[in-house]
Amino acid sequence: MKSETPPMRPVDRPEPPRPSETVRPRRVGMWILGGIVGMLIIAGVVYWATGSSAGAGGGGGGGQGNRPIPVVVAQARSGEVPIYLSELGTVTPFNTVTVHTRVDGQLVKVAFTEGQMVHEGDLLAEIDPRPFQAALEQAQGQLARDQALLQNAKLDMKRYQEAAAGTFTQQQIDTQQATVDQYQGIVQSDQGQVDNAKVQLDYCRITAPYSGRIGLRQVDQGNIVHASDVNGLAVITQLQPIAVVFTIADVDIGQVMGGSTTVARLPVEAYNSDLSAKLASGYVVAVDSQIDPTTAKLRLKAAFENQNGALFPNQFVNVQLLVKTLHDAVIVPAAAVQRGPDNGAFVYVVKADNTVELRDVTVGAQQRDIAAIQDGLAAGERVVIDGVDKLQVGSTVVVRESAATRPSTRGAAATRASGHGHRADGNPATSDSAATRNSP
Repeated sequence: MKSETPPMRPVDRPEPPRPSETVRPRRVGMWILGGIVGMLIIAGVVYWATGSSAGAGGGGGGGQGNRPIPVVVAQARSGEVPIYLSELGTVTPFNTVTVHTRVDGQLVKVAFTEGQMVHEGDLLAEIDPRPFQAALEQAQGQLARDQALLQNAKLDMKRYQEAAAGTFTQQQIDTQQATVDQYQGIVQSDQGQVDNAKVQLDYCRITAPYSGRIGLRQVDQGNIVHASDVNGLAVITQLQPIAVVFTIADVDIGQVMGGSTTVARLPVEAYNSDLSAKLASGYVVAVDSQIDPTTAKLRLKAAFENQNGALFPNQFVNVQLLVKTLHDAVIVPAAAVQRGPDNGAFVYVVKADNTVELRDVTVGAQQRDIAAIQDGLAAGERVVIDGVDKLQVGSTVVVRESAATRPSTRGAAATRASGHGHRADGNPATSDSAATRNSP
């Protein structure tokens, strides 16, 4: 008997992949593999080039190979360095007056032009003098009348005294003497009235109390003016000489006073707001009696002749107070002094073989364009003032020396002995480069 085999079911077979779906993953994989291989090749090339460069420059100057670095140098020299205190000051006139009339009346004449320079005694204005002239004549008439009465009383007194004894009693003589004394007092009073009338008449002419610049006119001609008027006629400000008031820190008082109870006539220079031009030269004339507790500063006053009129009242100026002068100091341009991470000062010195050496120095005083070196550098040595950002110890350089970069004290902005100066806005300023010390 035959066994029947059950019919087989058809098995679901997956459809073959389409040609496009098979090729795309392969291409993507090949691109990724190629990118990885390319990156490895580039990394190898960079590593090889870096290693070759380092090996070739192992004995050179600071990773620059044997290529010399162009720099600008200046020669250190010996000279005098003035030490200044730099502060902000305010121009203040020695005298300012509001011109008032001293008598009441009509303003009949204005003899000045607004803003002009006037001199002491110049006529500025006139008040109608006629009422005061009349008062003077009246006082003079009263004086003449009383002088005549006094003269008559004196003549009577003389007759009483020259008469024969017994003609007049002692009482009559004493009464006549009292009359004479009475008229003498009246005459003195009349003389005072005359003098007062003359003064009032003189006050009709208003003159300048001192020389200076007169401001804008406050009253026009024809108005009635009074001695009690608040605004007055105009304001006169003395400009020659003129003062500048400035302050110094309490730590600098010893340098200014020099251990004395009186301030010395120290030289002072006034500069404009950006320190580009000197306005005037003067000297210290006064010092305040106490330190301001809110600012810990002491006020000083300096006098300036101001012949050119460069200083104007209430103007802000930069004051340079000369406190001392360093003699035989080693001077270099301030651009040569660099600061390290610890704020220590150093310079790059160019040796005879045109390689550079890093030299630690002590800066005694620093101004806007010069620095005085106390220790670490000798006069005649060459220092780098431009191109220091590419230098390391032992670098070979191509030297270029320019006369324009040599140190000079002319026009230098005054700074403190510590080397920290002040700009026109009062903030600290220094000419040190921002470059930090490089490792050998």
